[in-house]
Amino acid sequence: MTNEEILNIVFKLSNEVNYEVDNNIVTIIHNQNHWIQNFFRKLRFTIPMEKKITLDKYSSFVFLQIDGNKTVKDIGYNLELNYGDKSHPLYERLLLFLNHIEVNCNYIEKLNS
Repeated sequence: MTNEEILNIVFKLSNEVNYEVDNNIVTIIHNQNHWIQNFFRKLRFTIPMEKKITLDKYSSFVFLQIDGNKTVKDIGYNLELNYGDKSHPLYERLLLFLNHIEVNCNYIEKLNS
């Protein structure tokens, strides 16, 4: 895949991801209702029903840009526009983050490749 093809990838949020936004900071909410967790709850272990992961301001900004229309290049442009040199190395970090939340977390999905 060429650099231009990578920059033209469009992502959308997965239908499975549950999140809330407060002051432009995203908190991902994972339900913890696996049968093993439920079993241990019956044994009176304290296991919360949800696990919350709060993203930092840069990750939140990128996460909120993912709308099924913007390309990786668009998101990078907006990130640099808002955070300037603090976002550098821009595309290396952006692509690493997008790959992580796609492959490891399943928060986003590619619309084209």
